[in-house]
Amino acid sequence: MSDDDEAAGAGGPLSDLDLQAAEGEMDEPTPTAFDRVELGVLDGTVDPEEWIAAVNDGAVLVLDVEGDLNELAAGFARDVRELGGELMHFRGFLVVAPPDVDIDTDRL
Repeated sequence: MSDDDEAAGAGGPLSDLDLQAAEGEMDEPTPTAFDRVELGVLDGTVDPEEWIAAVNDGAVLVLDVEGDLNELAAGFARDVRELGGELMHFRGFLVVAPPDVDIDTDRL
């Protein structure tokens, strides 16, 4: 028997603990601002609606740009911004963040 078990059995502080009541009052875990990072290639082969849906679903995209960035991102960049998302071109990659996720460039 552990010290905690002994304290609970001896009328210690744990004997008054009602775990079921405590569980009922616990808040659900707060979801993170985003739930995943998706790596991909931005080469025009993926339908822009798929990128929009992924960002809208909470994904941060890190896309290797293979071609003209302006042409390749034209199909979804405006929509992502209108959703409140952010886009940043960095070293050949396009980073696309969903709403409420900031791309921090302070260390650049």
